[in-house]
Amino acid sequence: MEASRVYTDKLSGTSTRQERSGLAALLDYARDGDAIVVVGIDRLGRNAAEVMTTIRNLGQRGIVLRSLREGIDTSNAAGRMVAGVLASLAELELELGKERRTAARDARRARGQSIGRPKALTDEKIALARRVQDSGESASTIASTLGVSRATVYRVLAVSDGQ
Repeated sequence: MEASRVYTDKLSGTSTRQERSGLAALLDYARDGDAIVVVGIDRLGRNAAEVMTTIRNLGQRGIVLRSLREGIDTSNAAGRMVAGVLASLAELELELGKERRTAARDARRARGQSIGRPKALTDEKIALARRVQDSGESASTIASTLGVSRATVYRVLAVSDGQ
């Protein structure tokens, strides 16, 4: 048996447990008496309930969880309790972050400000690109003149054509 194994997943924060093959392989491989070491307990799930379910299942299987960031060791009752509290706080922070981002977007809308990435070309530059294209210039020439990529030129001209 290997003395050390590393499992990783490279997915977004919205991924489900079924999409996390690294976590699934780790949970399948772990046996009674093993210790799983994670960077942070938030790596075990996307919300407090999922993290706590994982911790509880590991405990029932006789598997200890150690978290480096939080300094948690679930081999004792105090460690399990702290893991639960920290999982709940992590979920709260995620929810507060979502609420702050939503409030910021709503405030920008209310002030009439744009949301998201700024447009690469103003309406005047798009009109200029259209005129230059109509005179027979290539997308490459238009792009270099306006300081944008050819893809941007194609996209804005297609939108302005109504496509």
